[in-house]
Amino acid sequence: METLRESLSEKSSSVEAQGNVVRALKASRAAKPEIDAAIELLNKLKLEKSAVEKQLQASIGNGSHNREAFRQNVVNTLERRLFYIPSFKIYRGFAGLFDYGPPGCAVKSNVLSFWRQHFILEENMLEVDCPCVTPEIVLKASGHVDKFTDLMVKDEETGTGYRADHLLKDYCNKKLEKDLTISAEKAAELKDVLAVMEDFSTEQLGAKIKEYGITAPDTKNPLSDPYPFNLMFQTSIGPSGSSPGYMRPETAQGIFVNFKDLYYYNGRKLPFAAAQIGQAFRNEISPRQGLLRVREFTLAEIEHFVDPENKSHPKFSEVAKLEFLMFPREEQMSGQSAKKFCLGEAVAKGTVNNETLGYFIGRVYLFLVRLGIDKERLRFRQHLANEMAHYAADCWDAEIESSYGWIECVGIADRSAFDLCAHSEKSGVPLVAEEKLAEPKEVEILVITPVKKELGLAFKGNQKNVVESLEAMNEEEAMQMKATLESKGEVEFYVCTLEKNVSIKKNMVSISKEKKKENQRVFTPSVIEPSFGIGRIIYCLYEHCFGTRPSKAGYEQLNVFRFPPLVAPIKCTVFPLVQNQQFEEAAKVISKELASVGISHKIDITGTSIGKRYARTDELGVPLAITVDSDTSVTIRERDSKDQVRVSLKEAASVVSSVAEGKMTWQDVWASFPHHSSAAVDE
Repeated sequence: METLRESLSEKSSSVEAQGNVVRALKASRAAKPEIDAAIELLNKLKLEKSAVEKQLQASIGNGSHNREAFRQNVVNTLERRLFYIPSFKIYRGFAGLFDYGPPGCAVKSNVLSFWRQHFILEENMLEVDCPCVTPEIVLKASGHVDKFTDLMVKDEETGTGYRADHLLKDYCNKKLEKDLTISAEKAAELKDVLAVMEDFSTEQLGAKIKEYGITAPDTKNPLSDPYPFNLMFQTSIGPSGSSPGYMRPETAQGIFVNFKDLYYYNGRKLPFAAAQIGQAFRNEISPRQGLLRVREFTLAEIEHFVDPENKSHPKFSEVAKLEFLMFPREEQMSGQSAKKFCLGEAVAKGTVNNETLGYFIGRVYLFLVRLGIDKERLRFRQHLANEMAHYAADCWDAEIESSYGWIECVGIADRSAFDLCAHSEKSGVPLVAEEKLAEPKEVEILVITPVKKELGLAFKGNQKNVVESLEAMNEEEAMQMKATLESKGEVEFYVCTLEKNVSIKKNMVSISKEKKKENQRVFTPSVIEPSFGIGRIIYCLYEHCFGTRPSKAGYEQLNVFRFPPLVAPIKCTVFPLVQNQQFEEAAKVISKELASVGISHKIDITGTSIGKRYARTDELGVPLAITVDSDTSVTIRERDSKDQVRVSLKEAASVVSSVAEGKMTWQDVWASFPHHSSAAVDE
């Protein structure tokens, strides 16, 4: 495409130059043959320019049009078959809120069930379930109250808000995709803006919006300067309104604040992982892209606590030989594309920071591919330096390609000890782990000894809060307090759990440094955090599994979702071939057997032709269909190949169950049972 842009720029310059030649010849009253020859060359150059314009238009337009047409077909099918629909539809809906219908709920339930099996059960994780409503002090400690913001601009006349970076991104993409007149240099500039936009300051973002003349999309009115908007939904806890809180923007904080109890539950051993599935809430400025950017969504998050001095993983060898698309920061910075890496080599070379981070990258890859994500449209992109928090050791995103481009669906980050340190400092409760030493070693330690009798007399019921805060002081705070007490005899001390200052006197606490032999090492664990956006994964899964195929007559295209049996909303349909009491009774027997082994299924005893019934269930992604055409045997049809086998009535439920649970593949079934011709019944 860039070559075409450069060629178009050259042709435009040639046309302009030749036009000047023609005008000069006419002005100088040159001979007619000379003018005619110049005009002929000008027309030839114009034709060449027009041909390049058409090539560039085709290169840009076809891809964009095809993506939009495909997406519209997918979304129309999903909404028509009730996978999901806009919430509060009879009230014209509200942006960023969606309801899952019956098949959508089933797909989501299957994805979460497999997530539990793949991570919680196989990795022996500790599952928790914490409240959605979170007190302000917790999110103040985590940094969300001060920093969980996006930059917003407002229509200066209507007051409508827009996300500033989205407006700039849309402008750049529109220019690149639809404007044939921009030069190769301008295209390179716009691509550069897209690449570094996340690193723009508020002022730089505002300057670019003004430089490009970007206005409000709906009204074309001028926009305000960008300003930060906090994305959390605020609420108050209790009837008085005096205890502020927020709907949680992530599930992770519930795990961090419970670290101490989980550590003891786990026998005071590291490493261990805690996991949580739950709703999170973000008051998006301008939600769009369907399920990809919403205001309430399901997260599945893991916090793997590990010794910062030993981030090896005992099971890393199980994933070390995996090869898949990775996009390290060096390749991004040099303008290269993602390419296949061996995970073990990436860790050995330091491209991935450590084995534990690498292990979870491998496990995430296996999870997504098993769900049905196309491995050729899945990549792991490393965060650039300007994207990472200052405390993070390394971060990778599992990105899945969709009609919207590459979408971040899973973040896998080594967050160091930031979260536990932040909550320790704010709460006054040490969130630490211990390791027994092989040999005792002499160290100088800080000894803080609260005098509980004096503190009890002074603070009564609040004594415990004050004691915990005193004991949680770091060395710098404690030595400052010691100096102030020795010089003034009294010091003001903030107790975070009381949210106020208290007066500490010299007789209330003893602070000193002592040399002693330690038998154990006390440290704050690091955290490796894989965080899964379930709705985003599911939407990408819908796109990757969606396709069309011609009907038997060839007059129309039939939709089909090629879900793996693992995630299919319904595993099997049961059809009596014709409306016949004997066949219907046999169908009910099969249905009862399927229900007894927990296989989701649906009976269709309508008089519709069997071909149309197959087409209806293909559009729901049902992998298998049992057709009852005898009182002793049935056929089982596979969705993707449309092949059929004949099995006895008694074996039908068992075969479907084996395929649905992954104990058999369709190839196994095809090899084990007589084949049945399906030409007469498929649409």
